[in-house]
Amino acid sequence: MNALTDKTKPSNIWGSVHFAHELGDDFNLITLWQNNAQQQFVTHINDRHYRAIVIENEQALSLIALPIDVHHQYLVQFNRQLSLILFVITLLLVSIAALSVYWGFAPLATIVQKMKGINPERLDERLTVSDMPLELRPLAQSYNLMLAKLESNFDSLSRFSDNIAHELRTPLATLTTQTQVMLSKPRSLEEYTEQLHHQHHTLAQLSSLINNMLLLAKTQKGLSDSQRQPVDSEVLLTKLIDYFELIAEERDISFEKSGAFGLLLGDNSLLQRLFANLLSNAIYYAASNSVIEIQSVTTSKMATITITNQLPEPLAQKEADKLFERFYRYDKADQHQAGAGLGLSIVQAIAKAHSGTVSIRIKDEYYFEVTVELPSLR
Repeated sequence: MNALTDKTKPSNIWGSVHFAHELGDDFNLITLWQNNAQQQFVTHINDRHYRAIVIENEQALSLIALPIDVHHQYLVQFNRQLSLILFVITLLLVSIAALSVYWGFAPLATIVQKMKGINPERLDERLTVSDMPLELRPLAQSYNLMLAKLESNFDSLSRFSDNIAHELRTPLATLTTQTQVMLSKPRSLEEYTEQLHHQHHTLAQLSSLINNMLLLAKTQKGLSDSQRQPVDSEVLLTKLIDYFELIAEERDISFEKSGAFGLLLGDNSLLQRLFANLLSNAIYYAASNSVIEIQSVTTSKMATITITNQLPEPLAQKEADKLFERFYRYDKADQHQAGAGLGLSIVQAIAKAHSGTVSIRIKDEYYFEVTVELPSLR
């Protein structure tokens, strides 16, 4: 289709009758020419779409227009189909992503359900690490490790509670029995006095047991900064050796002290209790006519103090490792066992409260070696 107009007479338009008839009264070719000179453009005439161009010659302007309704309808339909396809693809991708997230978080849901089901009766349950995705296996392993620690601590707490009940029941039962016997009939003054001495001894044991348990509970919290003060390890050990020397001499046991002793960083009373327990145990379990060796190595950060005594009978390392358990006693065949079995447990708790460690090593089956490492100020 084409239309012509005289540039001098803008209202005069020639062209095919049909096309000219389609042009409305407000159609202005000169305006189109001014806006789209020598350029193709798309115009809309009477609900139809045309791709057109205005060509200028000396006397007239020519409008050449090609109807593109078919192409326009095709593009509209193509856009609709493309939009529908994109919508379906987007919906499919979102569904796949949602399923992937669901499947990916399914192992986490399993862990959450396991955590919700934790109780004292089910601490032995574990996650199957091999069933987890590679990314979640470290988490599953950490979870199993946490449960193992919880189970171990809970078992230790249960045994500790049972042992406390047993240790408290014995002196209380003794006091009850002694009191009932004394009240069963009138007694002489001497009998009352003797019985009161027995009860005093039983009460002293009970008080010592309670104090030891309170000390264990206290050391579990660690030390505050105000409790950490310089403590001269050589002065501390010298005083304790002087105190225990008379007891040791009864069995011909002597002390030998060697090495570099320095300043420890901690609570003086707790450190005194730690080394007093170690020296007391060393004397009690040492063979007669033997030497208890005390050696110290001090660096800028840690002090290592080792106490070694000779045993009258061989002792296996496996048996020695049990000595840190609360209320555990190593039975000696020829002597009555004293104490409640909390001595080394208290030593370990005090060392831990000072950010230190304590260990036991059996050398040649007959030498009992306890090594304590504590922060120093050398």
